[in-house]
Amino acid sequence: MKNEKRAVRRPHADRIRHVRGKTGGEFVITRGSTRIAELTYDLSATTMAIDHTFVDPELRGAGIAQKLVDAAVAWAREHQRRIVPICPFVKTVFNRSPAKYADVRA
Repeated sequence: MKNEKRAVRRPHADRIRHVRGKTGGEFVITRGSTRIAELTYDLSATTMAIDHTFVDPELRGAGIAQKLVDAAVAWAREHQRRIVPICPFVKTVFNRSPAKYADVRA
């Protein structure tokens, strides 16, 4: 059983899908038909306000949420957006490494 848990906790095997809407979007990871993680945001003319992250409780601590943040930051850099970290997790990530995110934090 321990080996099964370890196999499930490999976040590098998961593909992040970016879904955009008119005023926002989300970065999503699914396994089969089950959504296991998400990061949602709203857009303005110059900012990306990240308001929510979620990772399935069974998979927390495996770095999945950080991968979603990394994907959102990469997108913001590519599209010249500044990030407003509303979500407590994203706020913590930005506060722990301010130099890493200084170019994108609003």
